[in-house]
Amino acid sequence: MRELINDIQRWRRQGHRIALARVVDVEGSGPRLPGAAMAVTEGGEVAGSVSGGCVEGAVVSEALDVLATGDRRMVSFGYSDDEAFAVGLTCGGTVHLFVEPLDW
Repeated sequence: MRELINDIQRWRRQGHRIALARVVDVEGSGPRLPGAAMAVTEGGEVAGSVSGGCVEGAVVSEALDVLATGDRRMVSFGYSDDEAFAVGLTCGGTVHLFVEPLDW
């Protein structure tokens, strides 16, 4: 989260709306531990990472939808080890995220 602070502060000064996605649980193997975070502006700018690239695009889409609706939500993304290997990922497992708009 600390690595996001500068970007979040800059975006806030510029008047951008921001959603924050945080890893809250991991089942099986996963690239990032609980606490990992990603911030996304309504314009699609991104800071941080919640998966090391495996599901980042889908998380950005969830964050943009959260900004559009204002609804906080839990989302999960996962692959079995066999499915992960088939698409070129190094690990299976499921990552659970909490996605919310940052309100000032």
